[in-house]
Amino acid sequence: MTVRGAPAPQLYQPALYWEDRARQFAVEGKGLAAVCAYGMPEFYNRAIHLEQRMALEPWLKIRPEARVLDVGCGVGRWSRLLAARGARVTGIDLSPTMIAQARLRALAANVADRCQFFVKDLSTLDIREHYDLVLGVTVLQHILDPKSFRAAVAALAAHLAPGGRMVLLEAAPRGQVERCDSTIFSARPREVYLSMFRQCGLEVHALTGVDAAPFRTLLLPYVRTLPSALSRALLWFTTVLSLPINMILGRRAVNQSWHAVFVLRQKLSSNIHGC
Repeated sequence: MTVRGAPAPQLYQPALYWEDRARQFAVEGKGLAAVCAYGMPEFYNRAIHLEQRMALEPWLKIRPEARVLDVGCGVGRWSRLLAARGARVTGIDLSPTMIAQARLRALAANVADRCQFFVKDLSTLDIREHYDLVLGVTVLQHILDPKSFRAAVAALAAHLAPGGRMVLLEAAPRGQVERCDSTIFSARPREVYLSMFRQCGLEVHALTGVDAAPFRTLLLPYVRTLPSALSRALLWFTTVLSLPINMILGRRAVNQSWHAVFVLRQKLSSNIHGC
């Protein structure tokens, strides 16, 4: 693993990219280098996971036997959490290796009987079931093709049960910020998401922040150009500096956050087919 992460490919083929990423990092430790920041150091990805967990926690309280759809489930970190709380979880991911790891980790956590995992593409998803909670963590930000992005949001809406909630955590700054964009990632302006949700028959129930501290996102575009020792030192410093700010202010400082948590519900008179 390189301290400066794995470079984005010139040609992004999602299924091949995510399978390659999974084969390199999904079996390491908690698999965070495969599902958080690709190939970055463990301390960096643990901080990201902790910040995501803090931001999501209010919306992951579920009743026993709730039906959950975990899209882009990766190695199943959220699926296992929700299954341990009594949910019946369906996880999907593009990568067969991710899905294999999700099954193995669910078995090791004694929640395999409450989880099922499938290799599926969100953009063409049609499980023909409806879920009380639809969860996606940093999934849409990697779907760059406009038609696939629209199809993915429509698929999410189509699988949400009446009265259910959708929780999405995505890179969604207040305005156009392209400094971290690559061939596999786009920090779409927040209004782009909000507009697409409206078009697909979804309304915002809550909108909260994740990572108000700007230090890591300011550093990331340059970290691969720096000497390895300097990169590690700067990553460590910005992580230590960011973590307490994000844990204290993250959810409340939504306008300053790079990522956002969208909590969505179906409109009472929604017409998702119009999306």
